[in-house]
Amino acid sequence: MSDLNELYQETILEHNKNPRNFREIEDADQTALGNNPLCGDALQIFVKMDGERVADVAFKGSGCAISKASASMMTQAVKGKTLGEADKLFEEFHRMVTGELDIEAGADDLGKLRAFAGVLEFPARVKCASLSWHTLNAALHGEGEISTE
Repeated sequence: MSDLNELYQETILEHNKNPRNFREIEDADQTALGNNPLCGDALQIFVKMDGERVADVAFKGSGCAISKASASMMTQAVKGKTLGEADKLFEEFHRMVTGELDIEAGADDLGKLRAFAGVLEFPARVKCASLSWHTLNAALHGEGEISTE
C-alpha cells in the first residue's frame, strides 16, 4: 500500500473514531434526514446560515466508518463556505467518488476529502461516502429528507 493510501485510511479511521461536529445545532436554520437502508447508515444534518454563508454545520446519527468519517470531514470542509462554494464541493466530491473526476489532474478544491477517492473501487461504499453530502445538499436546498436506495 502506498504511503498516501495509508495516510488516507488513517484519516478516515481517525474521523470515524473522533468525529468532528457530531452534535445537534439547537437553533439550526435547516435540517435534513439521510438514510441508506442497504447498510443501515442514518443521519441528520443541521445547518446554521449567516446570509449565504454556512456559519455552522453538524450531524448526528449512526453508520459505518466511511459514512461517519465522510460526514465529519464534510462538516469541516463546508463550514464558512458560501452556498455556491458548498454546492461546488458537493459536485466535486460526488464526481470523485463516482469516478467522473480526475483527481490526478489536481483541478479541484477537495483537499483532505481526496481520502475518499478509493471508495470508487468498492461500489457498495460509494453511497456510504456520499450520504452525508446528499443530506447536506437537501438541507441547504430545503428538501428535508433523502434516501440512497
